[in-house]
Amino acid sequence: MRVDLFDFDLPAERIALRPAKPRDSARLLLVDSEEISDRTVLDLPKLLRPGDTLVFNDTRVIPAQLEGRRGDARIGATLHKREGAREWWAFVRNAKRLRIGDTIEFGGGVSASMAERNDEGAILLHFDGDEPVEVLLDRAGRMPLPPYIASRRPADDSDRDDYQTMFARQDGAVAAPTAALHFTPRLIEALKEQGVRRETLTLHVGAGTFLPVKAEDTSEHKMHAEWGRIDAETAERLNAMKASGGRLIAVGTTSLRLLESAADANGTIHPFEGDTAIFITPGYRFKAVDGLVTNFHLPKSTLFMLVSAMMGLKVMKRAYAHAIEQKYRFYSYGDASLLLPQPAK
Repeated sequence: MRVDLFDFDLPAERIALRPAKPRDSARLLLVDSEEISDRTVLDLPKLLRPGDTLVFNDTRVIPAQLEGRRGDARIGATLHKREGAREWWAFVRNAKRLRIGDTIEFGGGVSASMAERNDEGAILLHFDGDEPVEVLLDRAGRMPLPPYIASRRPADDSDRDDYQTMFARQDGAVAAPTAALHFTPRLIEALKEQGVRRETLTLHVGAGTFLPVKAEDTSEHKMHAEWGRIDAETAERLNAMKASGGRLIAVGTTSLRLLESAADANGTIHPFEGDTAIFITPGYRFKAVDGLVTNFHLPKSTLFMLVSAMMGLKVMKRAYAHAIEQKYRFYSYGDASLLLPQPAK
């Protein structure tokens, strides 16, 4: 499909620079088949059914934004995928000033050397020393805010909490699974009382999620791989829930992409551990997921393509036009939507 079909105009003032406080006070756009209505996140318990299961991503965002120097050259690095105990692929600003073996000093006794450059221009950094890389990043790194926020304000101490979900357990993401930012203990308790279950998986979100689609046709775009895991016990419980008639509602596109990667053609979810580069566009047949809680996405992005695959491009363009007109807040710190497609026949 032509990428320009997924374009729309978004006024800059609709981009949220801070999250709603409290988190569960955010607005929620319900898109139920083709019907659109305005709700709040706290309405979720009455919009779901007893026996439904919400699936969350328990990845934890690390301070993956680094600023340093090689000699007199300023070097900026955004880590996006772990390669080994001490090695990370990174998107690097001023990368032309680097050669294999060069060392970048990030301050605080943190340094890394350039080990490799791939065909896409990313650089493999090897962090020096014996301390765990997570310790080094806590010392020298900043939270990697999305570019549409970082271009308008710097990251600060509040982002260390605001850009982390209540489910965050597994270090490794360089972007938050932002749909889950809306959830609070009181909302989880209300969902539990309604008979809505929850499960977790892990997908370490990479900075590639923010890269623009430069191709003119979706068939020419290459997704960046991200590492994920679904354990056998979780897969078994999800399959049993589906067999009993419950719906699987992914919280965030990251959870959805991993669930669909782990599912076979019959919709059975299998244990999964490894990389996924699944790219979901209109025409895709969803195998495991029955609905999605997600924020509002960038024009011409892979994530807007994904929600259009689930609900239909015309429906999502109409939903986004409504959200813009009604002054919903967009992107990572913005409001949410609950997408419930018509069940496949």
